[in-house]
Order: sequence, then C-alpha cells, then structure tokens
Amino acid sequence: MASSAIKPQHIAIIMDGNGRWAARRGLPRTAGHQAGQKALRRTIEAVHQQHIQYLTVFAFSSENWQRPAGEVNKLMDLLKKGLQKHIPELHKNNVRVRFIGRRDQFSGSLCKLLSNAEQLTAANQALNFNVALDYGGQWDICQAVEQLRHHPQPITPQLLQQHLCLSDQPLPDLLIRTGGEQRMSNFLLWQLAYAELIFSATLWPDFDSTDITAAVQEFARRERRFGTVNEQVAASIQVASA
Repeated sequence: MASSAIKPQHIAIIMDGNGRWAARRGLPRTAGHQAGQKALRRTIEAVHQQHIQYLTVFAFSSENWQRPAGEVNKLMDLLKKGLQKHIPELHKNNVRVRFIGRRDQFSGSLCKLLSNAEQLTAANQALNFNVALDYGGQWDICQAVEQLRHHPQPITPQLLQQHLCLSDQPLPDLLIRTGGEQRMSNFLLWQLAYAELIFSATLWPDFDSTDITAAVQEFARRERRFGTVNEQVAASIQVASA
C-alpha cells in the first residue's frame, strides 16, 4: 500500500450541486452559485494548506451555454464580481491564476478581467489555480489536433499532449466530483486518463477543508500501478525512498 505521505500533485474538481443545494433551501439557483463561490475560496485555502501546488476547477462548461439565458447571464455577472473581489486577494497570497477554454463567446469586459487577472498573478508561485471556463475536453483535444494539422512528423501521444491546455503542468492525479454524480462531463478527458477518481455526495456549497483532507487521505491509500504489477510498484517506492 502506498505511503500516507504520498499526496497528489494536481487536484482537479468538478464543482457540482449548486442548484440542488439552493432548491433544498427554497432559494433561487443564483444563491447556490453564490454559496459555491465561498466553497471555492475555502477549497483554495485547504489545497494550499495541504502543500499541493496545482488546482484546476470546472467552473463553466461548453455545454452550460444551453442553460436558460437568465441563469447564464447571472453566472456571468457573478463571475465578473468574483474576479473583481477575489483576484487581488489571490495575488496577495501568491496564487497564480489561469483560465483555460474558449473566450470568443464572452463579453469584451469579461475577457479583459480574465486577461488582467492572468497578467497580475503570472509570477506568483504558492499555488497554480486554473479555472476552466467555456471548456470541454473534446474541444481541448480538437484544438490540439488543429495546431498539429501540418506538423511534418507523426502525431504521437507525447506530441499531442504538448498542445493541450495545461501542458506545462503535471497531469492531474486526483479528480474530485461533488454532488453525488459519477461521470466526467467532458472535463480534461485526456489529462485525467490515469487520475484517481473520488465521487463525493457532498453538494459543492457544503464542500470544505475536511472534504479535501479526506480526499487526500483516500488518494494516499490507493495503489497506483499505471499498468504494472504490485511488485513493481513496491520496488519503485523503495527506490524513491532510498
């Protein structure tokens, strides 16, 4: 069994359950999204306290445009307000912020806020915090293939990976999905190929540091073989600890 000291390098999270959280309380869905922002702030702090340097969250998928226009507009407004409120604090805490996904459907004012946040925090090193907006894993793979369309050499998995979003970061080795659903929902399909998967029944607005700690502990209990056998895993652990 893996040592309890082993932690994930890169946690990816599908933040699910805002709407159900609000519905159970007789509140509008917007209230759930607002509570979800508070949960995200708690999660960033908890991940940093665990000394994990990479966190990627699924904030708005390419499929989310299909939601009612009123809800989408409110989500965009919450996003703008959240950027204006929290980016200075993240910068103060040495967090680098990056946004992955398309931006051609966002307003000019929102795109400016996204770019300004990335530029302001570009040199920060305490935590790499990635936010997937208008993102889909299938789109990510397609845009990588498009970049390689005229490449003179055969396209290998290693070459393709270099053109995916977050290619300069370690691959996520732990995926957490809240809200009780158990599916990938077109999130980081390539990058999560060998990630450990944890599905939590906790609705996203209720997610906190205890959930992060529990997920990290569960990760440490898992034996990650990557196609090898148990004896090879044990031998590699001994070499790494020597």
